[in-house]
Amino acid sequence: MTAVVFVGPTLRPQAVSKYLDATILPPVKQGDVYRAARDKPKAIGIIDGFFEGVPSVWHKEILWAMEQGIPVFGSASMGALRAAELADFGMIGVGSIFEDYHSGVLQDDDEVAVLHSPSELGFMPLSEPMVSIRTTLDHAQKTGVVPQETAVEILRYAKDLHYRRRVWADILDALKELPGMAEFAGWLPKGKIDAKAKDAKAMLVRMSEHLGDPPLPSSEPVRTERTLMWKALCARVDGAAPADVHAVINELRLNPKLYSQLRDRAALALLSREDTSRQDREPDREALVAQMSEHRARAGLTRQADLMAWIKANDLTSDSYEAMLADWARVELSTATRADRMDALLLSELRRTDQYAGLRNRAVKKADQVRLGGNAGPNRLRLLMWYFESCLDQDVPDDLESYAISLGLTGRDAFYDLIETEFLYCDMDTGPDDTSD
Repeated sequence: MTAVVFVGPTLRPQAVSKYLDATILPPVKQGDVYRAARDKPKAIGIIDGFFEGVPSVWHKEILWAMEQGIPVFGSASMGALRAAELADFGMIGVGSIFEDYHSGVLQDDDEVAVLHSPSELGFMPLSEPMVSIRTTLDHAQKTGVVPQETAVEILRYAKDLHYRRRVWADILDALKELPGMAEFAGWLPKGKIDAKAKDAKAMLVRMSEHLGDPPLPSSEPVRTERTLMWKALCARVDGAAPADVHAVINELRLNPKLYSQLRDRAALALLSREDTSRQDREPDREALVAQMSEHRARAGLTRQADLMAWIKANDLTSDSYEAMLADWARVELSTATRADRMDALLLSELRRTDQYAGLRNRAVKKADQVRLGGNAGPNRLRLLMWYFESCLDQDVPDDLESYAISLGLTGRDAFYDLIETEFLYCDMDTGPDDTSD
């Protein structure tokens, strides 16, 4: 292995290949540098890394990599942050963003953070990093495109935004009445500067020069202390035997019906990630706990030991399990906000799958029979036991209100009405069920 570069939204893989022959890995997270360093690459470059959702790369694993004689470079984003923090220990920082962090001109992590698409969509950037906004405005001001007072106001406004919401189109629209904004908006598409990409490319050039003519080490690397937390990280990475995900997916493809169902569900999860991120409405802790409770009940994981065994058997960690719960919660959140607009689409899906006519006929027949019968159903407890235990062969949900809302109903009273009508219909109708498969 020659070199390893961790990169995501800042540069496309093709751009990296123009400057350096390297193994390209996704944005770095905790354990990744240690994992890469075990294979003894000639150099490690860190451009992008995860800031939230998963644990960030540890300083200690970077120090450990350098202890093994592997030079570690950092630039642009997470790489610039870690390089500024570890420059005194031998990490090589490259670019103006690194220099600004190292000198203290920049201090906030949000200066380089961006919203980006998931790995399946190539980590495409969906917001503008603050460092690029600063660099662009500085250039626009020096070239006379925008007045100083307008540039200051744009900077203030952008800095006050959450990093996920820093999008040029929205900023321009919000401040369109400021002097010079029309000229600035016209200049921006060709005049804006991608400060992170510029620094990342400079780091790749520096790495290429190093690989071509590596300098002698200037000092002995710092030895990392083998603390209990460090040993736990090593054990977790060393003991991991990741499954061949492509082989698992190929096994799934042999069941086309299941593959289609799960693919649609996965697409919904991706869209929900983007939806909740764009609205800055991530699931709260209560929603995650609710998802975990539902999953444990469905999978029969009554004891904590059962849950931990399930997590291990499914090649997950506690962190990745929580991330999976968050995905499920995002789907529920996105679906709930659109419940009042889904009926027409549900009818379309019934027609597409050739189930509409059967359900329509059953609904008409049920309405006629129940209207003519005129009887009341049993008490609510009996209704619940009949429906869930006899019809669905499952336990009655603990949170009936949430269950009803998940079906697009207004609450438990509407759900009781639904199953009472079904009970009366089934009690009066002894003929074959008209429901289509």
